[in-house]
Amino acid sequence: MEITYSQCGDYLIPDLVLTQEEQQPIGKYGRMRRQYLKEHRPVIYSNLLLSGKLNQHLSEIDQVCTDRIELITQQMKVKEGVTETLKASDQMTWVAHMSSIQNRAEEIVLTELVYA
Repeated sequence: MEITYSQCGDYLIPDLVLTQEEQQPIGKYGRMRRQYLKEHRPVIYSNLLLSGKLNQHLSEIDQVCTDRIELITQQMKVKEGVTETLKASDQMTWVAHMSSIQNRAEEIVLTELVYA
């Protein structure tokens, strides 16, 4: 591999170019993971960025988090007896239960996947 240099004053600076990685959509959890890596794990962030795998990593984290939240939510609904019957008979109670379940599921995913 041949490295070329550019003259900048008295210094020779290597002409380094990052490889273009495939752009994939990044959702809420991918953006949260990127921010966490930037602030708390700068070495991992830099390694992923320089290797061209950052966008792929963030996209995978986002997809895994979304799938995991859906799974945990379904399991909690069954365990706590939150059904369509409850929704039809008492909507406000159903909304309160669902909001609680979704918040707990998101907290689990954030702790296990995004901030790990």
